[in-house]
Amino acid sequence: MASRLFLRTCSLTLRARQNISMKVQPRVFASGRGIPTDDEQAAGLERRILQALKKGQDPYSIFKPKLYAGTKEDPHIVPGISNKRLVGCLCEEDNTAIVWFWLHEGNPQRCPSCGSHYKLIHHKLPH
Repeated sequence: MASRLFLRTCSLTLRARQNISMKVQPRVFASGRGIPTDDEQAAGLERRILQALKKGQDPYSIFKPKLYAGTKEDPHIVPGISNKRLVGCLCEEDNTAIVWFWLHEGNPQRCPSCGSHYKLIHHKLPH
């Protein structure tokens, strides 16, 4: 008896589902074009950062830096927001001691230990 009742309920449910046509409404926002992208909804500092990245700039120095020879003609470039900066040089690859020295804006300067050249350039912050 219970099996007949269960079978009848299932068949009625299936028939009812076949007769109902369900339409799914697309998610449309105020612009009428769908979900906005990150560029469309970014504002303030985030928008300036995204625009700088589109132009190929590196606002937060997140890209891998270019390799320089370290000579007087091609010194290592060190960005800074003032006219001097403290620089640490690992003179040898497996060296555990860091040689620290002050780098001033202007001409390239040498590391006192290994002789690599460094040059300080002014770097503007994105904000």
